[in-house]
Order: sequence, then C-alpha cells, then structure tokens
Amino acid sequence: MGCYHFRFPSSMKSISVILFLMILHAPLMSIGIRSFPGGGGNGGREFGFTEAPEYRNGVGCPVADEALSSCDSSLVHVAMTIDSEYLRGSMAAVHSVLRHASCPEHVFFHFIAAEFDPASPRVLTRLVRSIFPSLNFKVYIFREDTVINLISSSIRQALENPLNYARNYLGDILDPCVNRVIYLDSDVVLVDDIKKLWDVQLSGSRVIGAPEYCHANFTKYFTESFWSDPVLPGVFESRNPCYFNTGVMVMDLGKWREGNYRAKIESWMEVQRKRRIYELGSLPPFLLVFGGHVEPIDHRWNQHGLGGDNVKGSCRSLHPGPVSLLHWSGKGKPWVRLDEKRPCPLDYLWEPYDLYKPLQQTRLKLYHHHQQQHRIDLSNGSPNLIGYSNYFI
Repeated sequence: MGCYHFRFPSSMKSISVILFLMILHAPLMSIGIRSFPGGGGNGGREFGFTEAPEYRNGVGCPVADEALSSCDSSLVHVAMTIDSEYLRGSMAAVHSVLRHASCPEHVFFHFIAAEFDPASPRVLTRLVRSIFPSLNFKVYIFREDTVINLISSSIRQALENPLNYARNYLGDILDPCVNRVIYLDSDVVLVDDIKKLWDVQLSGSRVIGAPEYCHANFTKYFTESFWSDPVLPGVFESRNPCYFNTGVMVMDLGKWREGNYRAKIESWMEVQRKRRIYELGSLPPFLLVFGGHVEPIDHRWNQHGLGGDNVKGSCRSLHPGPVSLLHWSGKGKPWVRLDEKRPCPLDYLWEPYDLYKPLQQTRLKLYHHHQQQHRIDLSNGSPNLIGYSNYFI
C-alpha cells in the first residue's frame, strides 16, 4: 500500500477537496484484515469511547502467537505518552497505525503514563484494553520527579508538562530487550504502513532518525544569550545542524543507552535553568545533542505544524509532496476545534480515526454499510487474540 499524495490549493478555499480526500482515506485502504465488534460489547463506552474494529495480519506477516512478548524480534515497537488531556488524540493515533499496518498484530505499543495523572495508569490500561481488545501493549509509569526540577518555563504552559520529557527516558523506562522504537506524539495520524518507517536504517553511529528541515532558521531556536556566549555555540562546531521535530523519531535505544544520551540532554537542561538559552520546552536539548547527527527521513513521515503556531494557533496547509503521517503540532488540536465547531480544513482528515463515542457511533454504521461486500467471517477458526498490559514501577 502506498502513501497518499495530497494536493491542496494554497488558499484552502474548497472544503470539497477535503471531503474527497476523506473518502479516499476511508477503511478499505488497510492491507490488514478488519472485523467490526459485535453490538453486545461495551468496549470503552464507559469512558466515552467505542471499541475499535479488530485488525488482523495481512498476507506475508509472521505467525502471531496468542501472547507476544515485548522481546519478540518480529515486533514493530511504538512508544507514546498517554494522559487524560490528550487521550482522545492518542487513541486516534493508535487507530490510524493499526488501520494502515500490513501486520497490525505485530505492532507493540509502549504507553508512558504520568504518575499523578488524574486518570491513573490502571484506569488508562483498562481503557486501552477496552477500546483495542487485541492490542499488544504495556503501560509504564513515568516518575515526574525524575525531571520536574530540570524543567524551565516555556512560551506555552502546555510545553512544561513533565510528560513531554518522557522521550528523554525511553532507554531507562522500556524493557532492556527493546533496542529500537518509533516514538510518536499523541497528535498524529498515520496514513501509511508503519513498517515502512520501522525499516529506515540508521547509518553509522547515528542514534535517531527524523525528517530534517534544513531551510528553517536554526538560530531562532536559541536565545541571544546562547549565541553571544564565547563557548556554548561551539557545540555545533564541525556540524551542520538542521531543525527536526521530536514528535516522530526512530530511535536506536541500544546506542542511546551506551552513549548515555539521557545525561547529555539533562546537562543542557541544567544550563537552561541557569542561563535561559532557549524558549521552547523539550525540543532544544534534542537539537543541541543531535543537531547535525540525525539520520534524515523523508518528509512524508512528519507533515508537522498542522495545529498552527505555538501562540495563536491558526489553520495551516500541508507541505508540498506526499504524506504518510500528519502531525497537529502547535497550539490547535483537531478534536478541540471539531468539538467547538470551528475546525480547520485539515482537521477533517483526523476525524475518521476518532473513537470518541459521540462522533463515532454514526461513523461505525457508515463503515459497516461500505464493507458489507468486503467483510470476512472470522467467527470460525479465528485465533484467540489477547491484549495485555503490565506496569513498570
């Protein structure tokens, strides 16, 4: 299955273009096999969510055991944070990954939950299992006091959430046998097979891979205090750093642990606390450590900025070229704008993945109608798939 090539008029005048793309975007695009939950299941309705369709492996996938270990070498590992504020976005992101995966039963999700989130990790675990009964996943508890004393104020309060910094600690939090992971923010949807991103090779000693944007003004990510210092800018000496967005990264956790990159990022956060060398939350320390040493990945894998700017929020159009992943980074989130009846045109591309009950009930009926000729009877001889979760405490 190929990714989509979206072409939008720069003025974003016509909503008909969006509606047409939504049709293209619809359920029959997945290579994997899907069946819909029966009417009797409660799913995640007690939480306001409906149960997702069940996604099965397509042709050519490894044989799925009833209970895959997180150490299984055939898995694609995805790490995401999960919390009450962005829960709706996280569930839509998971749904999009499964819908477009060629081997959805071999995608393993590692969810990082904050220790003091209003929805406890146990509640979040029960919620995920109720929405995705067959999902292979674990929920880990992130100790906020690990990072709370390193966080400095940012241009937007949401960027100061300790959970934003959980990606710095994946090498410590995830099982030691997990040596490679795709990190995804909660405000993304995939419209392509995640296995393609997983197969990206990190060359040489590179620890992370991400789409780079070398046309961006790299200097603006740091303050005048940084650039005027006689020592600090030397970190980029002999490097050609480019901006990259940390919301989508392929990470070699083996090299991460060996190189103690957690400590390197923390050391720059300590400098920030004393000197105020940047304004943007958790991103600049990654730029300081990895800028110029990133494996460049095709831009289709992070069409970012769809949430608008970080202060006002505004509607954005897509970057030129093909699209495999849409990312609503920035102030505006699609579920908020849709609920407030003031969506941006591109928010309609996020909506088909939304599993929140008020929006999804009618949509499931529509999917059922379109799939009558394509459904496969899985009632006989289907394997007993078991979703499960553990805790890292």
